[in-house]
Amino acid sequence: MIEIPHGARVFGMQLPIQAQSNYFVSEWERTAGPAELARVAKTADDHGFHYVGVCDHVALPDSVVGGMGTHWAEPISTLSWLAALTTRVGLLTHVYVLPYRHPLVAAKQFANLDWLSGGRALAGVGAGHVQAEFEKLGVDFHRRGRMVDEALPVFMDALENEFVDGFGARPRPVQSPRPPVWVAGSSDPAIRRAAKFGDGWLPQGPSTAAMVAALQAGREAAGRADLPMMIGHITPFLHVGNATWDIGADTVTGSPTAVAEQILAGTPHGVNQLQVRFKARSCDEICEQMVAFATDVAPMLTTI
Repeated sequence: MIEIPHGARVFGMQLPIQAQSNYFVSEWERTAGPAELARVAKTADDHGFHYVGVCDHVALPDSVVGGMGTHWAEPISTLSWLAALTTRVGLLTHVYVLPYRHPLVAAKQFANLDWLSGGRALAGVGAGHVQAEFEKLGVDFHRRGRMVDEALPVFMDALENEFVDGFGARPRPVQSPRPPVWVAGSSDPAIRRAAKFGDGWLPQGPSTAAMVAALQAGREAAGRADLPMMIGHITPFLHVGNATWDIGADTVTGSPTAVAEQILAGTPHGVNQLQVRFKARSCDEICEQMVAFATDVAPMLTTI
């Protein structure tokens, strides 16, 4: 199973282009396609990124399209395609809405992704949040948290074992005993769920010291405090170097040392995985930023 070594901190990123919410999409992404998506993933693969991540929506109602848009490439097929174009980077769903699928269907998809990729699947799962999307799919929005709690043991059992309740499925994952399951969400129930079930925790934004403390307390209560655990944090937008254009007041920028210091200042104690994101105006620029970060900034961040 993919784990973060003790004393280490890794970094990964959500891919651009795959999800084009109007809340965060850059203009260059709107005219980009598979070639640019592949280029960003290959850049991550070549420069030590722990994972690339993709989001999950099936169909969005017109009531939210003004903010969220409708361009959300299907996550498992996207990661399977990227698996053939990369060699080492982890392939993460951030996140896969588990209540939308039967847990055996979900396990089949991730097992197959892990098999195809040679053991690089990272199952980031969550409860979802768009009520109308749940209703369109015939899924009870108000039970979504309970559905995740009920599905996770079956999902994880099916990833770990060929047979569940007398029904078998192959191919099997390459990772042993299974791919890691990183549970997402920043609400109290989501943090409790991650503490009880997860091999990792994916916040839906920046993590805080209080969130990490709650996670650790939950793990202690569940008797899981000694198990390896990925604890995540999402950084502000980054731009390494001196920008010649308006990158926004909230963007962390400057020399590599200045960027690293600002990231560390905002990272809670115990975090061992940073999800980074970059301000850029083109595919060329985001790839340049990724390389600059991996080469000049990351070495100052990767030891706890």
